Amino acid sequence: MGAGNSGGRPPTGAAPEDLIDIGEVCRLSALTPSALRFYERRGLITPAGRNGQRRAYTPDVFERLNLIACAQQAGFTIAEIARFLVARPSDDDLRERLAAKASELSSDISRLQRMRASLMHAATCTHVPLVDCPHFKASFADEAVAAADM
Repeated sequence: MGAGNSGGRPPTGAAPEDLIDIGEVCRLSALTPSALRFYERRGLITPAGRNGQRRAYTPDVFERLNLIACAQQAGFTIAEIARFLVARPSDDDLRERLAAKASELSSDISRLQRMRASLMHAATCTHVPLVDCPHFKASFADEAVAAADM
């Protein structure tokens, strides 16, 4: 979300026409209403108001939803994301967790880059069978060495 906004709280003076109905948020984000309500219960997003009986959000809810999705894909739990969203610079425990997660992600990125290079080679390789290609095998030998070093 933008600075100073916490997942859908209306900025001062937000006009009702600026709010986005929950159905539209679901359509544009590919999330279900129950997922949005779950995020609300966990403190990840906040509706800005109501459109009749339906929840409504400010447009910056999409930034928050993208952050949540990215953090989930990186392996953070909902509880960790909620904690991160309210963190202050003095939260040393969280900072340590974030540094550890950054290190894990670096390892994952290296592993995935090796796999991508192997697959790109395999897509044009003429070895029969493909898995016996020395270049292809070397990529996985590198992976085994990298795992042993951890």
